[in-house]
Amino acid sequence: MKQIKWRRTAGACLLAASVIGLAGCGIETIVGATVLGTFATVDRRTLGAQAEDKTITLRGESRVSELVGEHGHVNVTSYNRRVLLTGEVRDQQMKEQVERTVSKIENVQSVVNELEVTFVSSVASRTNDSYITSKVIASFIDAKDVFGSAIKVVTERGNVYLLGRVTYREGERAAEIASHVGGVNKVVKVFDYITEEELKRLPGLSPREGVAKDAAAPTTATPVAAPASAPSPATVPAPIEPAPTVTPSPVYPR
Repeated sequence: MKQIKWRRTAGACLLAASVIGLAGCGIETIVGATVLGTFATVDRRTLGAQAEDKTITLRGESRVSELVGEHGHVNVTSYNRRVLLTGEVRDQQMKEQVERTVSKIENVQSVVNELEVTFVSSVASRTNDSYITSKVIASFIDAKDVFGSAIKVVTERGNVYLLGRVTYREGERAAEIASHVGGVNKVVKVFDYITEEELKRLPGLSPREGVAKDAAAPTTATPVAAPASAPSPATVPAPIEPAPTVTPSPVYPR
């Protein structure tokens, strides 16, 4: 009975978070941990990296907002000093300008530019993205073999981006889980991979994190092609793609 009540509470909290989090369409799983209590609050980044990520995000959002104005909608997500750019911009020139601007922010190590040159997304679309994010997080919570608090989820136009410091095993499993969530178009892995030995040495490991088979992280991941004839999204998993091209920073002269 308590388990049923917990699941209902989790769903309610995540649904509320999806409505509140329209600006970014990404909800920190650590927030879910704080609200739900029993979901362990573990962040594999150092305290310094966490602080720098917050500063990078704030500065990035401020500078990008001044640059783009009403001609675009850009989300800036920093995780372990790697910045993911998602959203819509007016043209290719603006897309490149946004990347240049963010790459010059102090402590940014690399930029993953997933901006699309298209019309600005509607409020309804962003609401749906936040709802998808909440469902992915809920799926991680339900899973017994994924430590969801180590993964950040960002959704843009139905495309789910996964960030975090994970082993190859964890990353593949998380992508598989996310690909089966209804409404997901595709899953893109933007992970920083660590080895199983590195995982075991991290502080604050839970029992289920410590028990894992060794798996070496390959340098590249193979995308999973979408089926030729697709039945309903509820039965066919979304395609899983590797991380897009990463631009090291600084790239441009200051």
